[in-house]
Amino acid sequence: MTVTLAPLAEVVKTLQAKKTLGQHFLVHKDICQRIAMSAGPLVGKTVIEIGPGPGGLTRSLLEQGACVYAIEKDTRCVAALAPLKEAYSEHFSLYIQDVRRVDFARFSSPLVIANLPYNISTQLLFMWLPFLEKFDKLILMFQKEVAERLYAQPSTKAYGRLSVLLQAKAHVTPLLHLAPGAFLPPPKVHSTVVSIVPKKAAYPDLAVYTALETLTKRAFTTRRKMVKNTLSLSEQQLAHHGIAARARAENITVEQFLSLAAHVDTFVIA
Repeated sequence: MTVTLAPLAEVVKTLQAKKTLGQHFLVHKDICQRIAMSAGPLVGKTVIEIGPGPGGLTRSLLEQGACVYAIEKDTRCVAALAPLKEAYSEHFSLYIQDVRRVDFARFSSPLVIANLPYNISTQLLFMWLPFLEKFDKLILMFQKEVAERLYAQPSTKAYGRLSVLLQAKAHVTPLLHLAPGAFLPPPKVHSTVVSIVPKKAAYPDLAVYTALETLTKRAFTTRRKMVKNTLSLSEQQLAHHGIAARARAENITVEQFLSLAAHVDTFVIA
């Protein structure tokens, strides 16, 4: 049986976006298609989508041949997504659940494509970082200022702890910048779609990454102070890792932080 889907704009009108859920519905079909296509061929692949809302991006993922496993907290979206379930019964599964309670570690090499709720986007990323290597790829939308922190380079304003922790484990690339008008209701900020591809080679082991978490937390808490003071390191110790004597946390590269983390047993973090 062929199911005729109502125009997305009409479906969106049936949902009143909730500010408490950080909802801003993506309503431009061409943008949804570009996001779906950015992950490469999707035919036969299982895609985890977070916060499908009225199903704009979901439609594009299904049209590209993906099997979509959608996680949505808002029970109102069940009715809005029902026609998609009817049209793609064997390729679309909807789970009403808070994504923060989902154990992503149990999935086999998950591919995640999502317009993340802005109010929990950073929280989700920190939750996934410890086992990021288990993911295939993540194509995620963030508030532009948050996205800039993910791919920021040293000695820039956006470069910080999250930049280091994520780039130590993954290749991060901005894909698409969106103005508020791409959403309904329009947010007060611009948005950026980012590709996060876990590094499979030269991956930091658990001990090194745990040390990296501690080092970066200490170093970036007072990011304007010199790291020789925040980490209680001598100039000689810094030089051993290629770090300038007067360097601040924001000046240290991901590779230099990893080098410090790999030799954390040679000094004590104050």
